Amino acid sequence: MTSSPQTQSTATAVDPSPGGAAKLHRGLGVGSIVFMVVAAAAPLAVVTASVPIIISVSGSTAAPQYFLVATIILGLFSVGFTSMGKYVPNAGAFYSYIQRGLGRHVGVGAAALALGSYGVMLVGLYAYLGVATAKLLTAVHIGAPWWTCAIGWVLIVGFLGYRDIELSSKVLGVLLVAETLAVVIANVGIIGHGGHGGFSPVPFSPSAFATGAPSLGLMFAFFCFIGFEATAVFRNEAKDPDRTIPRATYIAVLFIGVFYAIAAWAVVQGLGIDDAVEAASREPESVVQDLAVTYVSPILTDVIQVLLVTSFFACVLSFHNVITRYQFTLAAKGLLPKAIAEVDDKHRTPSRSSLAFTVISLTAMAAVTVFGWDPINQTYLWFSGASTLGLIALMAMTSLAVIVFFRTKACGPSVWHTVIAPGLAFIGLTVILVLVIGNFALLVGSTTNAIVLGGIIVGMFALGLAVAERVRRAHPDRYRALAQAGRCHSLEATVQVRRVARGGAEAVDAGGA
Repeated sequence: MTSSPQTQSTATAVDPSPGGAAKLHRGLGVGSIVFMVVAAAAPLAVVTASVPIIISVSGSTAAPQYFLVATIILGLFSVGFTSMGKYVPNAGAFYSYIQRGLGRHVGVGAAALALGSYGVMLVGLYAYLGVATAKLLTAVHIGAPWWTCAIGWVLIVGFLGYRDIELSSKVLGVLLVAETLAVVIANVGIIGHGGHGGFSPVPFSPSAFATGAPSLGLMFAFFCFIGFEATAVFRNEAKDPDRTIPRATYIAVLFIGVFYAIAAWAVVQGLGIDDAVEAASREPESVVQDLAVTYVSPILTDVIQVLLVTSFFACVLSFHNVITRYQFTLAAKGLLPKAIAEVDDKHRTPSRSSLAFTVISLTAMAAVTVFGWDPINQTYLWFSGASTLGLIALMAMTSLAVIVFFRTKACGPSVWHTVIAPGLAFIGLTVILVLVIGNFALLVGSTTNAIVLGGIIVGMFALGLAVAERVRRAHPDRYRALAQAGRCHSLEATVQVRRVARGGAEAVDAGGA
């Protein structure tokens, strides 16, 4: 990319070494990171749009259980994910973990898959946000095409992404509190009225879980967590990454899972155990708004309509920041143009990377408009389905990489952290991945779409493999450097260190005697 003289004067190239990100702002605490990753999960959008769909497609009232099962699987994933974090000093997240555990070629393949998966997800979200904004403006008698609204949001997100990361976290914090409060008010209203015919434990019963198609319910519930894993992407900007990232990850998983489970239970109780599936299947898009009218006030419905737009905005801002950090790390490693790895001296953020993806987003929105794709039934449906397949595959690979890494290096806290928990997570994620592949046509609308989009996902990974091979042949020093940072001691080295330490302690004791 070409920059103006002013931009060049305020940007600093980042060295690919572990200390190359030293100029980044390091003020993010646990709360700030949690706000960003939970906002990426879009709680209000999930409760209003996804919960009714889960009830409908599963044909069961066990939606709360699906969320709890997903929470357990991702909690197990987080154990190995955070344990390996101290040995992965950069913010590459999936790429860095998979590269350390499964090798440089597979790692670069994972990097391409992650960047592509997050990128197409963001494009789909921009399209959905544009439609939601246009509908909201129409309600107040302001006419605007969806694509102009989408482009407007791209520019706003680009502005916030270019500036200090704490500005984004503060904006996301305010929006997250507002949308969470709206859901809590609806939940309290339903619970306060005793639901539809009194409360029932059926949604948590084994019989409800076994009813209908639990595999579909679990699959769609799992999609609602996408984004929580991005905590590690902000490692270079955390105050104390070895403490901040694990805490933020566990809090994000637990909050999302419990919040969704309670909200799903309230929706089922509000609709009534006997009527919930039929009502959710009939008009899923208006279920939660209708419950707000019935149990709280029509005003809450209007508030939800507004906050639904801000919820998607918070989501796209979060994913924009995630992608920006991914690009930054890959550029610092020499896998993307080095200009993207420049840190703005004023804002202390990877502003050049943010600017690059803002341009990509604008180009994508223009292409969608020119091609005449439907923003919801095509753009959002296709891209969100494809990205979900890619990200779940990456999570499964990451769990496997954790096991391989700790089994081949003499380091790690315990067998639970390094084998058992990541092993159980790998099994659970693999099952989810098989479910997604088996129902991929349902996710993306048709078998043809499934074949094309599935081919693109595989192609992204293959492209990364090709890039790794090109770097190995053309730039062997750069290729070797991919595996140098954060190296863990070998078994022999670790034993030697322990012997030296033990000998030193014995010498001190002898001297004291």
